[in-house]
Amino acid sequence: MGNSYAGQLKTTRFEEVLHNSIEASLRSNSLVPRPVFSQLYLEAEQQLSALEGGSRADNEDEEEEGEGALEPTCPPNPYQMHPPPEGCCTTDGFCQAGKDLRLVSISSEPIDVPAGFLLVGAKSPSLPDHLLVCAVDRRFLPDDNGHNALLGFSGNCVGCGKKGFCYFTEFSNHINLKLTTQPKKQKHLKYYLVRNAQGALTKGPLICWKGSEFRSRQTAASTGSSSVFPPAESSGPLATFSGEPIPGTTPCIPMGAQQAGPASEHPSLTAAVSPAVLNGKDSPKHQQLVKNDPSAMPRPSALGILSNSGPPKKRHKGWSPESPSTTDGGYSQGGGNRAKHESAGMSCMPQVGLVGPAPVTFPVVASGEPVSVPDNLLKICKAKPVIFKGKYSSHGNFPYLCGNLNDVVVSPLLYTCYQNSQSISRAYEQYGASTIQPISEEMQLLLTVYYLVQLAADQVPLMEDLEQIFLRSWRESHLTEIRQYQQPQPCPPAPSAVAPVTSAQLPWLAGLAASSCNDSVHIIECTYSLAEGLSEMFRLLVEGKLAKTNYVVIVRACRSPAIDSCVAVTGKYQARILSESLLTPAEYQKEVNYELVTGKVDSLGAFFSTLCPEGDIDILLDKFHQENQGHIPSSLTASSVTKSASLDVSGAPACTSDTQNLDLGSFEKVDFLICIPPSEVTYQQTLFHVWHSGVLLELGLEKEHMTKQRVEQYVLKLDAEAQTKFKSFLQNSFQNPHTLFVLIHDHAHWDLVSSAVHNLYSQSDPAVGLVDRLLNCREVKEAPNIVTLHVTSFPYALQTQHTLISPYNEIHWPASYSHGVDLYPENKKYFGLSEFIESTLSGHSLPLLRYDSSFEAMVTALGKRFPRLHSAVIRTFVLVQHYAAAMMAVSGLSQMKDYTSVETLEITQNLINSPKQCPCGHGLMVLLRVPCSPLAAVAYERLAHVRARLALEEHFEIILGNPSSGITIGKHFVKQLKTWQKIEDAEWRPQTYLELEGLPCILIFSGMDPHGESLPRSLRYCDLRLINSSCLVRTALEQELGLAAYFVSNEVPLEKGARNEPLESDAEKLSSTDNEDEELRVCLETGSISEKRSPVKRERSRSHDSASSSLSSKASSSAPCGESSAQPTVPSQGERARSPQSCGPSEEARAPGDRQRPHASRGPPPVISRRSPGPTPQPDSGLRTGQRSAQASVTVSSSQLSSSGSSSSPMTPAAGTLVLQASQCSMSKACRQPPIVFLPKLVYDMVTATDSSGLPKAASLLPSHSVMWASSFRPLLSKTMTSTEQSLYYRQWTVPRPSHMDYGNRAEGHVDSFHPRRLLLSGPPQIGKTGAYLQFLSILSRMLIRLTEVDVYDEEEINITLREESDWHYLQLSDPWPDLELFKKLPFDYIIHDPKYEDASLICSHLQSIKSEDRGMSRKPEELYVRRQTARMRLSKYAAYNTYHHCEQCHQYMGFHPRYQLYESTLHAFAFSYSMLGEEIQLHFIIPKSKEHHFVFSQPGGQLESMRLPLVTDKSHEYIKSPTFTPTTGRHEHGLFNLYHAMDGASHLHVLVVKEYEMAIYKKYWPNHIMLVLPSIFNSAGVGAAHFLIKELSYHNLELERNRQEELGIKPQDIWPFIVISDDSCVMWNVVDVDCGGERSRELSWSERNVSLKYIMQHIEASPNITHYALIGMRKWSSKTGSSEVREPFSRCHVHDFLILNVDLTQNVQYNQNRFMCDDVDFNLRVHSAGLLLCRFNRFSVMKKQIAVGGHRSFHITSKVSDNAAAVVPAQYICAPDSKHTFLAAPAQLLLEKFFQHHSHRFFPLSLKNHSHPVLSVDCYLNLGSQISVCYVSSRPHSLNISCSDFMFSGLLLYLCDSFVGASFLKKFHFLKGATLCVICQDRNSLRQTVVRLELEDEWQFRLRDEFQTANAKEDRPLFFLTGRHI
Repeated sequence: MGNSYAGQLKTTRFEEVLHNSIEASLRSNSLVPRPVFSQLYLEAEQQLSALEGGSRADNEDEEEEGEGALEPTCPPNPYQMHPPPEGCCTTDGFCQAGKDLRLVSISSEPIDVPAGFLLVGAKSPSLPDHLLVCAVDRRFLPDDNGHNALLGFSGNCVGCGKKGFCYFTEFSNHINLKLTTQPKKQKHLKYYLVRNAQGALTKGPLICWKGSEFRSRQTAASTGSSSVFPPAESSGPLATFSGEPIPGTTPCIPMGAQQAGPASEHPSLTAAVSPAVLNGKDSPKHQQLVKNDPSAMPRPSALGILSNSGPPKKRHKGWSPESPSTTDGGYSQGGGNRAKHESAGMSCMPQVGLVGPAPVTFPVVASGEPVSVPDNLLKICKAKPVIFKGKYSSHGNFPYLCGNLNDVVVSPLLYTCYQNSQSISRAYEQYGASTIQPISEEMQLLLTVYYLVQLAADQVPLMEDLEQIFLRSWRESHLTEIRQYQQPQPCPPAPSAVAPVTSAQLPWLAGLAASSCNDSVHIIECTYSLAEGLSEMFRLLVEGKLAKTNYVVIVRACRSPAIDSCVAVTGKYQARILSESLLTPAEYQKEVNYELVTGKVDSLGAFFSTLCPEGDIDILLDKFHQENQGHIPSSLTASSVTKSASLDVSGAPACTSDTQNLDLGSFEKVDFLICIPPSEVTYQQTLFHVWHSGVLLELGLEKEHMTKQRVEQYVLKLDAEAQTKFKSFLQNSFQNPHTLFVLIHDHAHWDLVSSAVHNLYSQSDPAVGLVDRLLNCREVKEAPNIVTLHVTSFPYALQTQHTLISPYNEIHWPASYSHGVDLYPENKKYFGLSEFIESTLSGHSLPLLRYDSSFEAMVTALGKRFPRLHSAVIRTFVLVQHYAAAMMAVSGLSQMKDYTSVETLEITQNLINSPKQCPCGHGLMVLLRVPCSPLAAVAYERLAHVRARLALEEHFEIILGNPSSGITIGKHFVKQLKTWQKIEDAEWRPQTYLELEGLPCILIFSGMDPHGESLPRSLRYCDLRLINSSCLVRTALEQELGLAAYFVSNEVPLEKGARNEPLESDAEKLSSTDNEDEELRVCLETGSISEKRSPVKRERSRSHDSASSSLSSKASSSAPCGESSAQPTVPSQGERARSPQSCGPSEEARAPGDRQRPHASRGPPPVISRRSPGPTPQPDSGLRTGQRSAQASVTVSSSQLSSSGSSSSPMTPAAGTLVLQASQCSMSKACRQPPIVFLPKLVYDMVTATDSSGLPKAASLLPSHSVMWASSFRPLLSKTMTSTEQSLYYRQWTVPRPSHMDYGNRAEGHVDSFHPRRLLLSGPPQIGKTGAYLQFLSILSRMLIRLTEVDVYDEEEINITLREESDWHYLQLSDPWPDLELFKKLPFDYIIHDPKYEDASLICSHLQSIKSEDRGMSRKPEELYVRRQTARMRLSKYAAYNTYHHCEQCHQYMGFHPRYQLYESTLHAFAFSYSMLGEEIQLHFIIPKSKEHHFVFSQPGGQLESMRLPLVTDKSHEYIKSPTFTPTTGRHEHGLFNLYHAMDGASHLHVLVVKEYEMAIYKKYWPNHIMLVLPSIFNSAGVGAAHFLIKELSYHNLELERNRQEELGIKPQDIWPFIVISDDSCVMWNVVDVDCGGERSRELSWSERNVSLKYIMQHIEASPNITHYALIGMRKWSSKTGSSEVREPFSRCHVHDFLILNVDLTQNVQYNQNRFMCDDVDFNLRVHSAGLLLCRFNRFSVMKKQIAVGGHRSFHITSKVSDNAAAVVPAQYICAPDSKHTFLAAPAQLLLEKFFQHHSHRFFPLSLKNHSHPVLSVDCYLNLGSQISVCYVSSRPHSLNISCSDFMFSGLLLYLCDSFVGASFLKKFHFLKGATLCVICQDRNSLRQTVVRLELEDEWQFRLRDEFQTANAKEDRPLFFLTGRHI
């Protein structure tokens, strides 16, 4: 043992110490340690070190069984040898007593070997060529798998005879090994020694020390050369065996016997091995070597996947009982289990799993002989008994078996299950529930007996069931404690004691339980060890006394509290199924292959030939053939119906969730690659869909006329050649960073094997682990422009604790966004697994799921007769025989009816007769599923032979469907298909099963897993009677049943409509992830669901799994061939209003051009139109869930319909009726009913059984072979779970096996290890996922285009005709800048031309006469936004952006720069006094660190002093001189504040002006922008307040800068006085280039181009004399701009939206801080009247984006009192003072402006449509609505006003007038008689004062009732009005 446990020894008995030591050093088989159990033997513990994220000490010295191996990271301890005792011999090869130990010297000497000892050869480092002979107790040596060696050592010296060496260190010193490293028996005891035929001692086989040497050469090695391992089954750590081959044998032989091939059946092998008899007495190795089972030889019989709850090594201190176990416990004992069949030469020697947790195994019984397995056991029992090791204590170890070991199978599954259930759930640990005990061992055994007793004779035990029983029992027995722990208590009370079952009571209670079961469970009680019980069981078996017994439970529970037990399955049916289920698929295939190759099946054939009454069936066939030669006419007739493949797509998945880490804005286009499994048919099918979906055209990847070779670039078959194609894809993605590449991994549950596993056996199968190598390579994971979309119907293996896919990136499709609307087209219903199960419950006369009892009975009988044949072979032969007999019976040999089953006869009759019932000769397809390829080939040959002899070659085809090859069918049938589908191409051959629509055939479908092949609608029978019992995991089961999933036409109801209560993977429960509803909206907005005109038109947009489903969008007016498709369609809710209820010919026969226009869901070639939008009455004969048909859409136009071969009626609006013999056609029948599925009885029971909640049993199976349950302590799945909830369930309760590609994920310990660009699209099989993801690509592409486009206002200028014809025009057309002197002479144009003021009051100047009809009626307020015209523009490189734009260039600009901490900014107060407000204004600046250089701060103190301003004389082109201010509200996300690109990267100062309550949200979205925060009193103010404060602040800052820079010697007038005030929706800027063609020429050619804002600003800032202009602006862009607008380069008129304001000149002109609307017009008029210049650059224009949120629309006027959210109409905005009117929650000024806009005619009745008599408005412009004109005058002295002497005004408006307005000023104006006056003041008092001060009562008459106020409460300071009439 080495003294590595020094310090552990105490004074207790040695035995106890040994046990404690063993327990401490038992090793864990995962990173999380396992429970410590009390047994003596070691567990082989192989780790796939690569998957663990690093090698676990590959050095064999370190990684030894239990020799106190050091931590993997430690270097070995240097070893100091004790000096030998004085005077002893130290010669190499001699012991210290001087006796020779070398094998060569003593090989022929007699050696005394005590009982239980073996002779072994030790290697001495100093004598490399010699072996030293030692005698060692065999208990301390391993079995042939490197297992079960007791720790420690016990040996004798054969030289001097000294006995009792207890330490190998001591022994190695005695035999003079002279070691420099610590002595270890594993390293130095190398070989068994055996006597040869001459009796001489020779070197025998290697001692198999846990494969340490082998592992040291290979991190995680596979076994010897002969092992081929199927990837998907990997299920645990990889194990290895020791190296150094025996000469002449393969390396690494577990038994020490050769793994011979099939030839080993010959006795020569046995003869060769026999003489080498082991020297030990009665050693089991003796029998083992001699009795190798030849039948098991070809497969790596020593391998297996045995479960292990590996107990921890001593170094793991913190083991938690509920750590996720790596065991197989979750597997069904019955079928799902991949645990290895422990047969072949090692029989019960537990073996190491190549891929899978290694087994917990058992050493030799310390006392007692091994149990001998009787020789003729298999013959007697008719099946190999399966022995499940149960509990066994440290005293009674599991006995060795010897003898006929091939006839038993030993499995540790039950042991693992027990271990798992011993670990208490972590859920209870948090309560400190240390007192809650796990379920006791006695109770576990008792419950096992109860469980076995209640199993029916045809049931097979399932581990999942047992685990749930244990869990329930534990929960019930501890319910009170659990409840106590769940109460929040400081310390939990001690649980009440429940009297436990004692080990003494156990046998009695077990016997009692078993007494009621008619001996199906037999209890054997034994006293000393299980060996007695096993011997007794074998005796009873041989004597035939257990004939009725299915289970034997052996218990040893007498001597001690610990119990030993095991369960043997002896029932023939159960034992066969269980032993076969322990084979991996690769072993299963090998076994079957071997039986076929070696001719073992001949006995079966011989047996069948004896059944026929007239001798051999073949003789009967030949006889029949001769009699009937040439008499059977072909009944297949051609038809004139053309079919075309049609593909239907829509309802893109809610994949926008993938954009959370994707900046879609940085991509310009979409490209894709679809990866599919290596199936030729799937490949062709996918090519077909891609070609006909039109997606390549839509994505702009291909031109109109693409070839098939071009399409092949986009589909990758994952085979040996895949890597080169994938490399070019990666290269492509690297070279095109602005293309978004979508990597679609279709059928994603296939091949999830880790590439690390692949490295182990890459030689044997290069395709293993390919998915992981390609899709998970570093390049894909790191590429920012690759999104991986996994698509599968069975996502469970991708939903584990280690998954890379975020739950938010899962799309379950079709999703529940239908909100009660039916998900499917109204005449289609999806028929999936749940509906098939439903059909068995709902009293159908013939359920759709069936099993064939007579077939099962025959298989069982033959299983007993041929116990050595694998049941798959027997089942296949029986079924083929049944089909052959049925064909003969149908052909006239009626005596053969007795030799087939009713079910097979029905299938065959329908197959052969169906073509006769259809005028076109359409027939049905029978799918015969034969997973094992060699058996499929046998079945094909046999059936083809029978068909040939019966002369039925032209009646139906037999097709061998092999994944690796294409479809081969006879010429006759190709001709048929071409006729039906109107194909003229001479070379055409069907390449997908969909193209076999209507062909009568048997499709023998082979391959261990279907690879996504779709089947045609003519599939009538799905014969799954041969599926393997290994399909008892959820994925495999649902995958097989998914072959039958189907879309049925609803017009003819099924016998009884199935109520939808689907299994979760079905479409009912499909729930959505967060963004789905939103995404659908996106689809609708972007027009993804085609045009919404007619239902038939829309039906194209349905998606489908690979071909042609009709799902998710709402209409598919299609009918089977031969059936009219004139049924009315029920449009989806959205369509109901718009589309006719049924589509008559007019609606149908849409222009042909319409069909050819590429569309998201329309394919290029018009001939094979996907379901074409136009005329086709689609015989949806094929619409099986997506693929089911080559989509027989008839492409004849409606006029031809009536003459089509299958006699469809012409389209009529009437409801469709079935016409003529349509119903006779098997295809039209097939459209209305799903196929009938035949299952093996075992699977049928599994599928139809439900648990207490109604959940089908199948759903609670282990979800996939490549995962395992994290714990037995898991809740059950529930029937009501949605797909999303199921996903979360599996994510919590399953972990990947070490061979799974996700196994290494999370090794780093990051909880958030999801990959940001991984998506998972799942949906039931055949539902239409292929169409969905192709549609998704289209939508994604459209989204990208949409992201690069923007809607900008595109409106003509208004009131152009009213422009004054002045004598003055600016005629120097080519001037780049205005000439000041010329410009001053231009008149000011008062008219507003901005289209947004279309409903604003006209401003009159003296020369206008306007016809009243020129102005339209005023609009409703809400129409203003809705009706404004927009144009969609592509964003240029100079656009302004909102928050959704990210690109590399502007990361720093946006604040995402490493130098600046995000959000690192400071708040600065800035105060200035303003005389008009009479108070100090305090503003706050938020200044990011990166922008502080724009400001001046005081030193010290850091107070903000001013904002730096440049000089007028600066000529630098590096920056923009004018600071830009953008007032904004409600647009933190949508405002266009990113000016980086617009400014072309130039330095500029940009300040966002925000309200105080929005400061935080703006700062969050724009961390690197300077914010100017308005005081809180302006929180409810309008844009006027922002403009007012911007201007006042800027002027104050100008003064500060002048003072500051004056000290530096700069003149005040040299400081730059301009600022920019820009709207938050200015998106792009344009310039017009004009070619004047001579000064006076009338011809003007011009062009417009997009330029940067930098270009425009620098051009304007460079204008000569610029400081003489007060306000500069530009045109608003319009596509309708004519040459007249741009002819003159400059105008003197109103400017809007983007203003360059001179704050110096406009010092005394203020914005009105109270205004909400038209404040720019008001300000323009003030500036002009102050005699200042406004200049508009006509050749610059600004585009304004339509933003639907925020801005002035964010003000909602609602009632202040009631909760009623109903809008208040503008007429209620004012009321009489002191009235009981409802007050409104809105600023008084807003109410005033809104009221005047809509109801000013109440105050100015004479002015309505009376444009020649405007309302006189003093000092302000208020919008009185479009039907009233106003005339603006300023009361300021020296102001410029129009001459009003000619005007008679119809009204006078005095709005908050100041002291400049006096009585004398008003007397200058003339009013009509009856003109009205409106005075507006802040309160009633000032109203009266104003009336008095202005002497208004002289000319105006007032009445008391003419006083009004805005509808505000007193605290909101309402405005008061007084109205009067002119006398």
